[in-house]
Amino acid sequence: MKIAVREGIAQRLSRMIQLPTVSAERGERGQQPFDAFADLLLELYPLVHEHLERELVGELGILYRWAGRRSADPVVLMAHYDVVPVDESDPWSHPPFEGRIERGWVYGRGALDDKGPLVVVLEAVENLLATGFTPARDVYLSFGGDEETFGGAARLIAETLRERGVSPWLVLDEGGAVVDAPLPFVRGSAAMVGVGEKGVLTLRLSARGESGHASAPPVRTTVRRIARAVERLSPSTFRPRTPTAVSRMLELFAGRSGTVPRALYRLLAATPWLTARVFTALGGEPAALVRTTVAATMQSGGTAANVLPSQASATLNLRIALGESMDSTVRRVRRRVADRHVTVEVLEGDGPSPESSTENAQFALISDAVRVSHPDAATVPYVMMAATDSRHFHRFSPAVYRFAPLEMSKAQRGSIHGVDERVEITALERGELFHRTLLQRLE
Repeated sequence: MKIAVREGIAQRLSRMIQLPTVSAERGERGQQPFDAFADLLLELYPLVHEHLERELVGELGILYRWAGRRSADPVVLMAHYDVVPVDESDPWSHPPFEGRIERGWVYGRGALDDKGPLVVVLEAVENLLATGFTPARDVYLSFGGDEETFGGAARLIAETLRERGVSPWLVLDEGGAVVDAPLPFVRGSAAMVGVGEKGVLTLRLSARGESGHASAPPVRTTVRRIARAVERLSPSTFRPRTPTAVSRMLELFAGRSGTVPRALYRLLAATPWLTARVFTALGGEPAALVRTTVAATMQSGGTAANVLPSQASATLNLRIALGESMDSTVRRVRRRVADRHVTVEVLEGDGPSPESSTENAQFALISDAVRVSHPDAATVPYVMMAATDSRHFHRFSPAVYRFAPLEMSKAQRGSIHGVDERVEITALERGELFHRTLLQRLE
């Protein structure tokens, strides 16, 4: 069904960007930008607010219910409207919260992460409502305001739906994007759909000892003990394993490669143990796909340059591989540190998600929508290395996927949480078409 699409998607995204919904600075900025964002949606999407039930869940959760022809097995479309802070010393081409529209692009913090993906969801719903369309099943729109601070808005929304007996047939959140040449020797573009995501865990290593003058240090100070513990947590701390999604990804990429690369990708797809070894040797993102990573991100201890501190600590950020657990990860860290004087404390965390199937009606629906909105792109599964709000749904939903239907170049992906974040207006239009098609083809 061909419908008339509203003009002005770039202007509406621009107005969203102009609200500095920086969740990490909520204590300084207050609640006002977040409340203003919720109010702005009322203005920008009148049909959504006329026909959908709107509920504010907690201080930062916005939940809409679009009643379909049946209420069982609904769809949940997710996004978050908070953004990360901006370093004022960074050289942005345009002020990060101006929402500048220039030469076919929208610039600003949140253009890609995650107000751009949010706007294309609402645009699709608004455009369908203008035609009198009713979806085949209930559709929920779940928007959280604290995803970037590991917050609880999405968790509260998920708990609310679960308590009401709502069991989503499909959950779709941010994640992969439409990218060109996703791996070496692979031709064309791919819609990368996250079928699982690694867990996230924050640990603190701490040690205590006697303070004293730095002129006569003992053999092992608290700082040295912590430094030794961090050094023992090398990249080889965790054994590699290849998730099913990575093997499936390599199999699909083989069909888009030349003769020699095709044979290599097929070999790797058929031998997960070899993939684990090869990706580990490559390091960086390939290695992170197949094993738990650990990175020391903060250190503290000491009060003066000539005083031995009585305590020292280091904070670790771990991304837990699929198939592992928080408990097994902590146990392995303790075994590797192997120092009874070093305390390992769990600060916060969530385990990895299970892998959602690529052989079901839900993944087929996503693939169908991609063929309409991005006809040159193959739909390919992969594993998300970052955490998303959708992790709160996988415990009671059979099919959770992570895909933002926007084209993103390597430079654009690098601008997420960085400088000159921007999205092309034509990418927004194709993103709206993706969601509109997905909603129209629900059964």
